[in-house]
Amino acid sequence: MDKLDKTDIEILRTLQSNSRLTTKELAAKVNLSSTPVFERLKRLEASGYIKRYVAVLDAQKLNQGFVVFCNVKLIKLNRDLARDFISNILSIEEVTECYNVSGAFDYLLKIHAPNMKYYREFIMNVIGAMPNIASIESTFVMDEVKHSFAIPLPM
Repeated sequence: MDKLDKTDIEILRTLQSNSRLTTKELAAKVNLSSTPVFERLKRLEASGYIKRYVAVLDAQKLNQGFVVFCNVKLIKLNRDLARDFISNILSIEEVTECYNVSGAFDYLLKIHAPNMKYYREFIMNVIGAMPNIASIESTFVMDEVKHSFAIPLPM
């Protein structure tokens, strides 16, 4: 963060709310001309502050609005088992997020599915069929209260 000034922060904040702005539109919002904003954007991208630009889709409209947080415990946690588990998870489209966590479980998965029946089959035939799984615990989302992709930035 020590390489970022207030203008860089404002560019990042503005892009988090709308990454489709043209360089000219972005420049107007941060009170600079297009050329320095373009140069700053390239520097922010090259230095990894901006990883990528994405479209945020509506899961409900795409019939993927059944969201489940699934806790997974491996039989034991070691480098080889973790590597194999992660390799499997990376290839499963329904798993949209995966975190290695502390506590009673080893991994927390966020899974999108069309409905409970699909999820049940998915757990039985995909996650549950993976080797070295000791236990799985599912928590079903009843209502989404807050969902943000924005990272808090200093003022």
